[in-house]
Amino acid sequence: MKVLSIILLACMSMTYVYSQDLKEIKLNAPDKTRGSAFMKALAERKSAREYDARPLSLQDLSDLLWAANGVNREDGHRTAPSASNKQDIDIYAILPDGAYLYDAPSHVLKPIAKGDYRGLVAGSQDFVKTAAVCLVLVSDLAKHGDPAAEQSKITGALDAGIVNQNINVFCSAVGLTNVPRTTMDKDELRKVLKLTDAQLPMINNVLGYPKK
Repeated sequence: MKVLSIILLACMSMTYVYSQDLKEIKLNAPDKTRGSAFMKALAERKSAREYDARPLSLQDLSDLLWAANGVNREDGHRTAPSASNKQDIDIYAILPDGAYLYDAPSHVLKPIAKGDYRGLVAGSQDFVKTAAVCLVLVSDLAKHGDPAAEQSKITGALDAGIVNQNINVFCSAVGLTNVPRTTMDKDELRKVLKLTDAQLPMINNVLGYPKK
């Protein structure tokens, strides 16, 4: 038993060091003046499943995350409303080099796990593996009371839907290609993202530059 404990501790230490190879990504200040008019963005909104191979620029990534669920007021409120301002939705950015958590108050991406986990978001749809970014929207159901309660799940899903629509409209406004999806390997993503039992992956949004 003592030997087993030592082995487990060693494995945990290796995992910790491995994830620390990723560095925090300090995002640019969001450009709040960019994008087309709102009605035009809605008129041109569409889902697409082909992407250019280029990675997203830091400015595009910064603006995307702020538009999705960033802080837009000094009191800490967000671009996306949530039930009773519980702010239950966390955005995990799955990039080719690793998985990151968007820290909205600090406007930074915090490293969670090193490696390419786009395949866990893809499921059986291989086009996802070519996307520049996969955003996984996770609701912390404990913020709505009992995580097992049906109402908590419904409320969490609604809050995720609002953030998802922010992503859709932003992509349309600035010329990014995207598609919202519910397919993903939730069990494996829970492990990689180190989610609690109360945190539920609700939806993902896969995006990149239009394919030339």
